[in-house]
Amino acid sequence: MFIGRDRELGHLAGLLVDARAGRSRTVVVQGEAGIGKTALVEQIAAGAGDMRIIRGTGVESETELAFGGLHLMLHPYGDRLDALPGQQAAALRSAFGLGSGPAGDRFLIGAATLTLLSELAADRPLVCLVDDAQWLDTASLDALLFAARRLGADPISMIFTARDGARPFPDRGLEVLRLTGLDRAAAEDLVAARAPGLTVPVRERLLDEAAGNPLALIELGNALRSRPARPAGPLPVGGRVQETFRRRLAELPDATRRLLLVVAADGTADLGIVLRAGDALGLTPADLGPAEEAGLVVLDGEEVRFRHPLIRAVTYQDAAHHRRIDVHGALAGVLRGDEHADRRAWHLAAAATGPDEGVAAELERVAHRAELRGGTAAVATAYERAARLSTEPEGKARRLVHAARASYDAGRPDQATRLAEEAEHLTARDGVVAEATFIRAQVAYERVSPAADAELALRAAALIAGSDPEQAVSMLTEAVWSARDAGAHDLVRRGVELLGRIRLPGGSPKASVTAALIAYGRLGDGAAAAVPRMRALFEAARSGDVEETVELIIGGFMGLLVADDRGATGLLEDMAAQARARGALGWLPYILEGLAIGRVLLGDLRGADAAASEGMSLAADIGMDTQVTALRCITVRLESDAARSRTLAPGVLEHADLHPTNTALASWGLGLLDLAEGNAGAALDRLDAVCSGPARHDVLIRAVPDHAEAAVRAGRPELARTYLPAFETWAAATSSTALVSRCRALLATGDEADEHYRTALGLHGDRAYDAARTRLLYGERLRRRRRRTEAREELIAAREAFARLGADCWAERARAELEVLGDRPAARSGDADPLRRLTPQELQVVRLAAAGLSNREIGAQLYLSPRTVGHHLYKAYPKIGVTRRAELARLVSDT
Repeated sequence: MFIGRDRELGHLAGLLVDARAGRSRTVVVQGEAGIGKTALVEQIAAGAGDMRIIRGTGVESETELAFGGLHLMLHPYGDRLDALPGQQAAALRSAFGLGSGPAGDRFLIGAATLTLLSELAADRPLVCLVDDAQWLDTASLDALLFAARRLGADPISMIFTARDGARPFPDRGLEVLRLTGLDRAAAEDLVAARAPGLTVPVRERLLDEAAGNPLALIELGNALRSRPARPAGPLPVGGRVQETFRRRLAELPDATRRLLLVVAADGTADLGIVLRAGDALGLTPADLGPAEEAGLVVLDGEEVRFRHPLIRAVTYQDAAHHRRIDVHGALAGVLRGDEHADRRAWHLAAAATGPDEGVAAELERVAHRAELRGGTAAVATAYERAARLSTEPEGKARRLVHAARASYDAGRPDQATRLAEEAEHLTARDGVVAEATFIRAQVAYERVSPAADAELALRAAALIAGSDPEQAVSMLTEAVWSARDAGAHDLVRRGVELLGRIRLPGGSPKASVTAALIAYGRLGDGAAAAVPRMRALFEAARSGDVEETVELIIGGFMGLLVADDRGATGLLEDMAAQARARGALGWLPYILEGLAIGRVLLGDLRGADAAASEGMSLAADIGMDTQVTALRCITVRLESDAARSRTLAPGVLEHADLHPTNTALASWGLGLLDLAEGNAGAALDRLDAVCSGPARHDVLIRAVPDHAEAAVRAGRPELARTYLPAFETWAAATSSTALVSRCRALLATGDEADEHYRTALGLHGDRAYDAARTRLLYGERLRRRRRRTEAREELIAAREAFARLGADCWAERARAELEVLGDRPAARSGDADPLRRLTPQELQVVRLAAAGLSNREIGAQLYLSPRTVGHHLYKAYPKIGVTRRAELARLVSDT
């Protein structure tokens, strides 16, 4: 009989209905201890019918063991790992200790979990139930939540339960079902069923004090029923349930309580281990009997479990400290063999009564093993505990820095900062202090600002510029690039000056990035000298002479800064494919940022939207809030959806002080919308701010021709020349003179203007967007000069190009010009190109399918389940008018 939860049961049962219909949903059931979360999940499991059920339970003592929870849930399906993409299968094997290589990016294991769950759901609908998820080890929880957030058209339901007052549960972006106390009528029914025979005054007081908590109603009711003569005094509420368990435990024999402490400290539920440790303490299997008879533990085959987690908590918390030490020591003694090495080390640590270098070294080995499995949170925990047990300050500082680095990699920035700061105060060694400072710098990028990151990274690099020049260059790379994001030219100059003083060893792979960053820092002094060195890093990245991911990304950006947009976009596309292949999800949003900008500059607005959307989705799923903002800025820059750009703009422009380079992209986009819509004055104001702002020498140098056009359209031609000299210098250095000719045409009169327009059109080459903008301007000029036939040709060509590219606002402007010439309105842009009807993610899927990739291969690239990929194709086919996969290649190539 299940009392008082009809609404909640109906809600969760709806998840199973949706799963059977091929719609994934995830719910987090939250509430205080004893509120009925586990009972609710058991009821759902009982009603799952023929669905596959995968279950997991978090155990507080297991939180340090990387992927322990995930392994217990998924190890029965190890035979399915061969069906996963190679990198994902290898990562999951390493996470479970079954492979020899490193697991790689921690998010790759989440992607592998997603694919494996989808594979299991292909047989029959699946429900994944995770109880006490707040105690699941962080690595397992991260993997499951990554999968939960990216499930789509899969017959999978996921239900997590999380207790209030324990570790905060990361439920961002997930549906939450909060359990509160039972109403009075339901509470009365529960008491009547589970604790009959209470007198009316005692029952009423129980109902008042228990506040609808089912566990309190049952346990306190049973306690009062067995002690009817003790109704006086305050009854337990909330924590009073624990007091009830405490009294029941106190009635047990001392030997039983000691053996229960072994069960509580072990956490594995392995009866053999418990009994062997008990034997070492002089205890026998019979000592478990009274606890089983009292209903405090349940024996099931080779397992022994507490009936409720609160009983375990009371057993452990109330034990004397010396008894806990004895129990942990006994458990460490019986956990022999490599398979128990991690648990043995943690029990040794719990048994330590002071600094112990031997145990610290054991924990350091635990950290190394966790690192191979990809469990960065477990790495951090092991290193920190090893530091606490270290006997020397230098060893403690070194281990704290390792813990801080792992904490940062695990997405725990506050912990990383705390540990790094502590390490800095323990040692005077420059290398350790520099690394600690650098970790704080990287945290500051998200938590404070890019400028704060740059300031700290500069400080870290200065400490080791002479002793470790290559690591110093890595730190300065972060410093200069973060200062670039911040538009902080003073910090860029400081970084460049320090880079100029560093002496790298001959043949160092850092030489090209050093030269390029120095050149970038001096770009404002003139492009002619800077561009060749910036181009050299781009070429080195393209030829494979650059290996570090951050330097490759900067190499891609350098390609954009020297106007090799097609080459840079190709490099970044290759990098994105490689990052997907090796599961480097943490890097992918940064790569996609550069790729989206490159596609914007090429006029591939739909491709830019797809890259930005993919990056935003990933960045949001893995908590990269600053990167979400950067990618939203690019979305605002797009000219394909004016309404969306204007809706998104306020949310990104509020970050202008902290992220001026990114937000300037958004302002550029708004200026272009104003310009296309005929609001030349507003466009001029926006574009003037962009062209005079701190990012004016970066990619934003490309906004100068738009500023010139806005000035001319606004009747202020004298302002058009404001920024042209700098642009002309950059264009000459980068062989980008087509737009210079367009600007000269805008400012010229008579036949000279026509000549400049024709020159520009001859120089645009395959840059369809730039050519369409020039044709629009030229067509408008020809119309004003009453050269109607020529004007119509240019305007029709412009309109059709804009329609193909998805530049709706410009297509509308070209159409309006044609209407002035007397042309009848043409079909709306987008009708001619069926791909325009797709969402960004559908477009990504269609493009990959057109390239010949299977649904499984596409899912591996986009971190979606194969079934979700199939769902996107199912929705896309009628939109684009195809019925077979083979038709996609022709459709994509034609457009």
